[in-house]
Amino acid sequence: MEDPSERLGSADLDSVSAVKTDDFSMEIDPPFQENAVTAEDWRKSLSKVVPAVVVLRITATRAFDTESASASYATGFVVDKRRGIILTNRHVVKPGPVVAEAMFLNREEVPVHPIYRDPVHDFGFFRYDPSAIQFLNYEEIPLAPEGACVGLEIRVVGNDSGEKVSILAGTLARLDRDAPHYKKDGYNDFNTFYMQAASGTKGGSSGSPVIDWQGRAVGLNAGSKTTSASAFFLPLERVVRALRFLQKGSETYVDKWMAVSIPRGTLQVTFLHKGFDETRRLGLRSETEQTVRHASPASETGMLVVESAVPGGPGYKHLEPGDVLVRVNGEVITQFLKLETILDDSVNSNIELQIERGGVSKSLTLLVQDLHSITPNYFLQVSGAIIHPLSYQQARNFRFQCGLVYVTEPGYMLFKAGVPRHAIIKKFAGEEISCLEELISVLSKLSRGARVPLEYISYVDRHRRKSVLVTVDRHEWYAPPQIYTRDDSTGLWIAKPAFQPDSPFLSSGTKDVGNLASCPISLTGEHACGGDVSEGNHQELVDGVTSMETNYEDPSEGVSHHNGSDGIVKKRRVDDLSTDGSVADISFNESEEAKLEKSGAIQDDGLMDYQGATAATANASITERVIESTLVMFEVHVPPSCMLDGVHSQHFFGTGVIIYQTQDMGLVAVDKNTVAVSSSDVLLSFAAFPIEIPGEVVFLHPVHNYALISYDPSALGPVGASVVRAAELLPEPALCRGDSVYLVGLSRSLQATSRKSVVTNPCAALNIGSADSPRYRATNMEVIELDTDFGSSFSGVLTDEQGRVQALWGSFSTQKKKKRRKMKTGKRRDKTILTHTSKDYQMVGISECPDE
Repeated sequence: MEDPSERLGSADLDSVSAVKTDDFSMEIDPPFQENAVTAEDWRKSLSKVVPAVVVLRITATRAFDTESASASYATGFVVDKRRGIILTNRHVVKPGPVVAEAMFLNREEVPVHPIYRDPVHDFGFFRYDPSAIQFLNYEEIPLAPEGACVGLEIRVVGNDSGEKVSILAGTLARLDRDAPHYKKDGYNDFNTFYMQAASGTKGGSSGSPVIDWQGRAVGLNAGSKTTSASAFFLPLERVVRALRFLQKGSETYVDKWMAVSIPRGTLQVTFLHKGFDETRRLGLRSETEQTVRHASPASETGMLVVESAVPGGPGYKHLEPGDVLVRVNGEVITQFLKLETILDDSVNSNIELQIERGGVSKSLTLLVQDLHSITPNYFLQVSGAIIHPLSYQQARNFRFQCGLVYVTEPGYMLFKAGVPRHAIIKKFAGEEISCLEELISVLSKLSRGARVPLEYISYVDRHRRKSVLVTVDRHEWYAPPQIYTRDDSTGLWIAKPAFQPDSPFLSSGTKDVGNLASCPISLTGEHACGGDVSEGNHQELVDGVTSMETNYEDPSEGVSHHNGSDGIVKKRRVDDLSTDGSVADISFNESEEAKLEKSGAIQDDGLMDYQGATAATANASITERVIESTLVMFEVHVPPSCMLDGVHSQHFFGTGVIIYQTQDMGLVAVDKNTVAVSSSDVLLSFAAFPIEIPGEVVFLHPVHNYALISYDPSALGPVGASVVRAAELLPEPALCRGDSVYLVGLSRSLQATSRKSVVTNPCAALNIGSADSPRYRATNMEVIELDTDFGSSFSGVLTDEQGRVQALWGSFSTQKKKKRRKMKTGKRRDKTILTHTSKDYQMVGISECPDE
């Protein structure tokens, strides 16, 4: 059960997840000493410590593993002055790419580079150039893990709550607290004890030294509890070991720092320390308990119990939850530190375990795995997405096998398809995916604009594969796919191309409107040719469609809807699946005859669907029947890298009207609140024929509220081209007060509906206030007011009785009261307005969007 009371101390990390039921602790007074520590002793100690404590400013430039891209403040302290090594938390160093700098007490600033972050425990090291600090006298802070004891008076020195220096007092109350659990889908420490004190640390204090009166660090501040003053400190035994490896390795380097290997072993098993009473309830025999008590210190209170094992790990199917650990290599083990020491010293070697399961003693031989081998140090970046092998941290959180293809950040291409964060990709373009290299291989064979199915699973619904339709970017909004690999000698991530230069992904792309026919989608659900994997297939797809039926739903929250008040957002799902769970009719090696046959079948099916739709709308008005074949539904995606000119959302819906169509090109007019910038991906769905094709922005009026979008009519196929047509425009005569007109709207289900209305004011002034952030605002425009409208569910055009278009019913973006709201035409407090300038008519429904 989640409780947002435990949190990491860094200012950028959210407070999530719960503490265990044994959170409670008793703080005891320190033992009486004849020569007690005085305030002067603390003053002298702190005068040496404070100059060695630094404020860290960290910018995580990419989401990676357990961390998202962010900027934050934290704390660190110098532990090796000569080598320039700063100790802080792992969640500060971060597992992914970072840019960081340290500010010392005298405000001198130096860049720092990560040289090590522990795969499990919450500590890591930065390195700086010691010669860069020229005007400050400071000394390194010695590490003394042996100095920690219950009742010890301590000081926590750091950047608490964003202050450069804060000194918080406390008393160590526990040395054997369970590691705090912060997030169910993020970083958590485990297989270690934590210390606890009521020092009340807050955000920004992560990485602060926990100091005794002698100026020694006895712990490392890591997190705190928001509902109380409790703070959690990491013991320093494993920190001292790692620091010694770094110091020893650096002795052999003269000119520059080189990466140092620190051995870390694992069984991929999580242990908890349970009291003897609880181990007896788990089946521990009394003679075993006596043996353990006799071999352990008198202060020992319990034993290690298996909590979980990661699938595919060395301990999987050998160790089960509830197993009580008795011996490792013949030695009685009851503490995390002893167990971890054995594992770290036995990497890639076998160890002998003795456990008790339900009162039965068992002996096991397990291979200790290299922990660094299941901790990723590289990732693929494609279309803004960050994809890498699933780490041990997240595999433990999600109960998946390490090394699966893990989506840390979906970016543009995957987010547009509906792939969420933390997804595990299982199948792509019809091929099973088990590792990142396989995904790269499949992706490199696809051409830009290709639409292919993707199957993924999520930890929230781990037993069901979900299918979506991914559209490979047609435009080069992002750099070509690259693989970034961490270089621990410099702290930088080195990029290299993910694909060979002759990859279809790199050689193809949308160059002109003629290429738009490469990937139309039929909305009838019928299958045509399979996903196009090379440029050679593009010509064959002119009259065909991709073989996927799509539903709509989307995880995006910032979606602008011009045609519906229900707020539904869009997510493509592959619904037509074969019985074995794979996508039906997805074949990349179809014969030419099969493709031609299927293409013909599709046209026949499309004709039948169209005829059925015509019969269903036989009772529609003349105006609806005339204008329906000219209406187009827009879905517009704006890449995050192209959020220009005050665009407030990445996803828009709206309705446009075809104003021009020949065999070579079609043009659709739409308002600029649907197509706000030219750097957009536009999909067009036609009311007259069930197909979805891409469009290209060819014109955005700099002043007035309309844009022109082009499309390739050949992508409609013979049947579609015969039923889709351009509207007849009627700029003259100008509308007058009292004229009867028809509002024809297009719903999200592509159904045309009309309503008769009367012009109440043909020349009303349109006044839209300025927004806080610069964005398009219509000026010097007149609008047409009507006595009634459709409300907020439709948009479309204004016509006469013969279906001739007199105005475009669109929408504007405006800001009001600094709140994100969407207000459509038709509400009682607003009037329906239509704009017209010269002979170009526009109908405008006002919508509101937030200040930025």
